Amino acid sequence: MASIFDKIKQGFSRTREQVFDRINHAINAKKKIDDELLEEIEEILISGDVGVETTLEIIENVKQRVRKEKYEESHELYRILREEVAGIFPEKQFREDGLSNRPYVILVIGVNGTGKTTTIGKLANRFRQQGKKVLLAAGDTFRAAAIEQLEIWAQRVNVDLVKHQFGADPGAVAFDAIQAGRSRQADVVIIDTAGRLHTKVNLMEELKKVQRVIQKVDPGAPHLNLLVLDGTTGQNALNQARQFIDAVGVDGIVLTKLDGTAKGGAVIGIAHQLKLPVEYIGVGEGIDDLQPFDPQLYAESLFANAE
Repeated sequence: MASIFDKIKQGFSRTREQVFDRINHAINAKKKIDDELLEEIEEILISGDVGVETTLEIIENVKQRVRKEKYEESHELYRILREEVAGIFPEKQFREDGLSNRPYVILVIGVNGTGKTTTIGKLANRFRQQGKKVLLAAGDTFRAAAIEQLEIWAQRVNVDLVKHQFGADPGAVAFDAIQAGRSRQADVVIIDTAGRLHTKVNLMEELKKVQRVIQKVDPGAPHLNLLVLDGTTGQNALNQARQFIDAVGVDGIVLTKLDGTAKGGAVIGIAHQLKLPVEYIGVGEGIDDLQPFDPQLYAESLFANAE
């Protein structure tokens, strides 16, 4: 069975090959650290979807360390870059083994097409493997397919599901799910939400309403607002995220669809610019391919081919 590092390494293989291996070649072509080398690394990072603002901060931090600690040899940049990439991520607050409430309510938000429902199914599977009792709520009542998809996942991972009929009030689904979670002594309640509405109702206003209903049942809930973003969409993902942050607040990010793409560097820029921790990453289509994000392992995987 592949280790977490192996899965992350495989998931970011194209990013490593097409972006960070270029950095390795640039470093190997030089013996000494100079401005020309650092500018080349800067250009590669920007072209790798890390983002201009984030890249400039990383390179500036590298320059300061080189000056302060008097590094000269180019190969010393490998360790410095790994540390700076890992250090750019906001610290994670959520811990699967430290759930503070029972049931612990997770509200999963994001636009359609990001892999939101699949993420919920895989997250439920993670909790089930830890021996936790999980209940899912089909809160995207505006799409019959979303209800059906979540029902399939609930059956697949053997967890309870609360659903209403297509077109029902999503707030009522959330209300019933938390009440059911309490009565069935669930450890975790995971609530799906709409990612796009086919009505005149504004999506963000609808999400605010769902959140208000949840808080009536449990004033401390939702305990985690988890935003699912398609990691391959770059700037568009950032724009989406800011809308959700303004509307209902976001505690952490799940970045999906990072396998088989060269855009894995976007993880760095998205987390840095939003000042939000990346809680999970999707690095494959398998049920176990939703992995807790570890900045250190991520940075090591990107430079895995470094000499």
